[in-house]
Amino acid sequence: MKSGENYKSRRTFLKGIAASLLLIPLVQSCKEKVLKMAIRLSGTNHILGHRLWTKNFPKPTREIRIPYLIVGGGITGLSAARQLHKKGISDFLLVEMEDHLGGNSSNGENRYSKYPLGAHYLPLPNFQDKELLQFLEETKIITGYDAKGFPVFDEEQLTFSPQERLYYKNSWQEGLVPRLGMTNAEEEQFERFFDKMAFFRNAKGSDGAYLFDIPLALSSTDTETRALDTITMQEWMERNGFTTDVLRYYVDYCCRDDYGLGVAYVSAWAGIHYFCGRKHDATADKKENVLTWAEGNARLASHLKKYTDQKIVKKHLVYQVETRNDTVAVTAFDNEKQESVTIIADRVLLATPQFINQYLLTGRKEFSKAFHYAPWLLATITVAELTDNQSYPLCWDNVIHDAQGLGYIYDQHQSLQQLHPKKVITYYHSFSSGNLPQTRRAVYKKDKEYWKQQVIADLQKAHPDIERYIETIDIHLLGHGMISPVPGFLFGKEKELARQPIANRIYFGHSDLAGISIFEEAFHQGINAVNKMINDATLDS
Repeated sequence: MKSGENYKSRRTFLKGIAASLLLIPLVQSCKEKVLKMAIRLSGTNHILGHRLWTKNFPKPTREIRIPYLIVGGGITGLSAARQLHKKGISDFLLVEMEDHLGGNSSNGENRYSKYPLGAHYLPLPNFQDKELLQFLEETKIITGYDAKGFPVFDEEQLTFSPQERLYYKNSWQEGLVPRLGMTNAEEEQFERFFDKMAFFRNAKGSDGAYLFDIPLALSSTDTETRALDTITMQEWMERNGFTTDVLRYYVDYCCRDDYGLGVAYVSAWAGIHYFCGRKHDATADKKENVLTWAEGNARLASHLKKYTDQKIVKKHLVYQVETRNDTVAVTAFDNEKQESVTIIADRVLLATPQFINQYLLTGRKEFSKAFHYAPWLLATITVAELTDNQSYPLCWDNVIHDAQGLGYIYDQHQSLQQLHPKKVITYYHSFSSGNLPQTRRAVYKKDKEYWKQQVIADLQKAHPDIERYIETIDIHLLGHGMISPVPGFLFGKEKELARQPIANRIYFGHSDLAGISIFEEAFHQGINAVNKMINDATLDS
């Protein structure tokens, strides 16, 4: 959800105007005033979702008929709607449980800024990913192509400078790899590690495919490389002599950033893929960069939403899917009207994760157990001021070494406005553990006051006085934040079984079927599922 890669951007740092919302007097000799912060706790509609376990829904009272139905309004579902539109099919419907679309690419907004409620950036895509480049061209994110055929990206949607900083040994440094304070042995291991990643990034298997690629399905079937999926990233690092604490922390941060799990739990193949799947070949200078917005990837979701105009049913929880002769019957609960409806479709795409699908269809719970999802916490914080050691200025991405969380992003960083009355930042925390269900339950048992204290304590490592400047904290919990590729999962049989269509009527598409939760995978899952549905429909006719 956050980025751990190095990127460049426009230098900008702001001086906030100190103000307060709710002040109460504090009886002290210095006559200080303490800010009483507003705390809100939100998340996905897990209470409604948990009714899938009991299925205590009323019987359907009405029926809808439609040729194509998409269940799930995340990036995969929205991408599928776009693909249907491109294929000239307009007679379809999309059903979503929440009151908004976007899934983990959603956003919130306060009086000062929009902010992400999940994924918040898209690295420049691989040059061979023509479908994604075309989408970015449609949305004017790509404004054209240069004389050498490379895409020209809208500069206002590329990360401005300064882009990243790391709080390490009591001072901020540029980038996420320490530049100061490392021993010669630590520097040598970093250099050797990045040399190894450069080799893997460019290496190909005997089948001519890159060992690591995006989408993941394009990667080589090389058996020796795929064997890396049977061990953890920590085991691979130890076998290859990458043992220093500072390098381990950096790689652990990167794995938690994209997978929710750290090096002790994530597959070595996935850990290496983080560094090597992206080829950095979309520009002539081969520089790394990302596309980002105040609202994060909700901007990309908003571009996809136009293909669902007049074709959306929100606040409907699908709770049963079954084939009926040559059709599919989908039963959903209307949370507003408190009634159930049956949707009869010729073909259905379940753009929903497997932990949901196991309750919609019979016979799927066993192999769904192989799918592991890390919980996440996001905290969007409005501050009157953000003081720190100004050895390096406030950046888009701000990481604190040895913190519990993954640092924070500065949500107003992309704004062309030079002064803001308040600063808005979003803090990220993934709950990496060897028992995710137990961790998930523990996360939901804690109240907003507990999480407020945890977030503040983590940020105080770099900003000791941050609490006195906080105006609001919006805490957002994601119980199943993203698919986490544990060893043996990426190339295991359960994932392949889960993607197989049922009776050429029910199809599946979601980033968890790729095994890696990034925008590109969800985007292509939607395209591929629609292409398969249309091809089968053509053969049937």
